[in-house]
Amino acid sequence: MSCEAKSVKRTIALSVDQLYRPQPGGIATYVRGLIRGLAALDDDVDLVAVTPSGPVPGELSTLPIRRHATRVPLSVLSRLWPYWPLGVPRSSAVVHATSMAGPFDGGVKAVHSIAMHDLLWRDEPAASTPAGIRFHEARLTRIARDARLRVFTTSPGLGERLVDLGISSDRIHPVRLGADDETHLAADPASVATLLEGHGVRGPFTLYAGTREPRKNLERLIEAHALARREHPELGPLVLSGPAGWGDVSTADAVVLGHVERSILLGLYRDATVFAYVPRREGWGLSPVEALHAGTRVVASSTTPSVSTNETVIRVDPLDVEAIAGGLVGAIALSNDDVARTARRQSVSQLTWRNAALDHMAGWQ
Repeated sequence: MSCEAKSVKRTIALSVDQLYRPQPGGIATYVRGLIRGLAALDDDVDLVAVTPSGPVPGELSTLPIRRHATRVPLSVLSRLWPYWPLGVPRSSAVVHATSMAGPFDGGVKAVHSIAMHDLLWRDEPAASTPAGIRFHEARLTRIARDARLRVFTTSPGLGERLVDLGISSDRIHPVRLGADDETHLAADPASVATLLEGHGVRGPFTLYAGTREPRKNLERLIEAHALARREHPELGPLVLSGPAGWGDVSTADAVVLGHVERSILLGLYRDATVFAYVPRREGWGLSPVEALHAGTRVVASSTTPSVSTNETVIRVDPLDVEAIAGGLVGAIALSNDDVARTARRQSVSQLTWRNAALDHMAGWQ
């Protein structure tokens, strides 16, 4: 156990509003992982979840954190947090906003921090609504002018962009994210095969995991996969796992599984011939890291920050269909023996929720 972890014996209030949203997404994964990582560091740390009113999501009740509910519904809470620290216990020594929603204040002489995951509303404005863009721009202005607020960046390169936008570099703290998941075991190969057979898939397959929305570039991936598979049938069909996101996306002849249980997803990562993830823009990119954690060959766009420097990954131009197809062909030529799979796992071995928690604790000193 690190000295940093031992020195922080205090109440840490975390926003968990993302867990209450219809499609929690990657921030919810961050919230869950951070809570588990912090709880595992030190039993004396008092973790408090600041929650909206309403029914408690089932997954929140399983996390090692006590709840402190407001009397305000989710839709109102995020609008009020810039002005009042609703739900934040007065005893809080750390108040951490896990997203740009807030809260931004509270506690007595507390350390205040916020996690910033991306600038996607600027990078891909078509993937957001006008209201969403206004919301994020207003919050960015609020964050930039609050010199007390420590900014934890989860994506490589984001800190430099924030400095260019006027946020002092001494306020910015890069933190790692995790890919390990000790709460779920991967489904056995037979169970994965049974699910796939129910969708007409027998034998090898190429996997995509994530939401289905325009930013994820699925149309080009589908076209590239069809092009590569003509000469390399060993790629198998393209299987899409994950829920529908914002915006219409044509899935053509790809096999759509939709949302699957976590254990099945881990099994899909493990059993896929190749994992392919080529978004036009990405905040971080958890799924390719999870695929590497399973030992699987990965093709990813050069715009995916989580694997932008990972030498075990074949990186491609997401706007070039032939480049994506070439990446898929290159991936199946890579070794897939135990040594190669171990090397891929090792390449993401530092991306654990324990390390994420240590990074946060250091930033709160």
